[in-house]
Amino acid sequence: MSQDETANPASAPRGCAVVTGASSGIGAATAVHLASLGYEVVLGARRKDRLEEVVARCAGRGRALPLDVADPDSVAAFAAEVERCDVLVNNAGFARGTESVAEADEAAWTAMYETNVLGTLRVTKAFLPLLIASGDGQVITIGSVAGREPYEGGAGYNAAKHAVTAMTRVLRLELRGQPVRVCQIDPGMVETEFTLNRLGGDAEGASAVYAGMTPLVAQDIAECVGWVATRPPHVNIDAMTVLARDQTSARVVHRRS
Repeated sequence: MSQDETANPASAPRGCAVVTGASSGIGAATAVHLASLGYEVVLGARRKDRLEEVVARCAGRGRALPLDVADPDSVAAFAAEVERCDVLVNNAGFARGTESVAEADEAAWTAMYETNVLGTLRVTKAFLPLLIASGDGQVITIGSVAGREPYEGGAGYNAAKHAVTAMTRVLRLELRGQPVRVCQIDPGMVETEFTLNRLGGDAEGASAVYAGMTPLVAQDIAECVGWVATRPPHVNIDAMTVLARDQTSARVVHRRS
């Protein structure tokens, strides 16, 4: 990168980045940040109205398309609208519930697997030809510390994110020799709509999750994605775990009284 590009990254076009789950949280922050780095960004999510709000923050570099990664037809229609892809950010995903295995809600487990695992699979499959054709493609998947470390009350989400971790690693192995890099970024506690949705809209319960500590925010992870995406072509960041200073593992958190 030249000195001018370092001073003003947006002056250097970088190709096209596709971001799923881009209507809020980490996905929205990532889309805006990648646009600021010079990428043309295609934003996909179910909430088209929210997507348009994010596009407005992309300084003329964003385009919104409806996408439900749990629907194969939606993924196919989304991919058909994209002619170039240099970076794919697999961000769409969610957690639901905190029940024990003994009390597991099978419908919730199925929904988490459908979106987190099969959704990531569908989108990755759809864009691999374009990523390879780019000559320097990247797949950056937003995983979770839940995909590295099981914890009580997290079995369904743990299972889904462990599957994502395995799939991402296999993809890295299978693409050796191809011009595509593969990275998984595993955040810890990030204060977004994620916890509120996991707890079924319980705002008080969601707030309690972050009580007495300083969590990450969506922008922190977006900047990690931007850093990974802008490494030189020969550099592959295989995995990155990102925790708040107050968090040392999935369930070990320092809380101030």
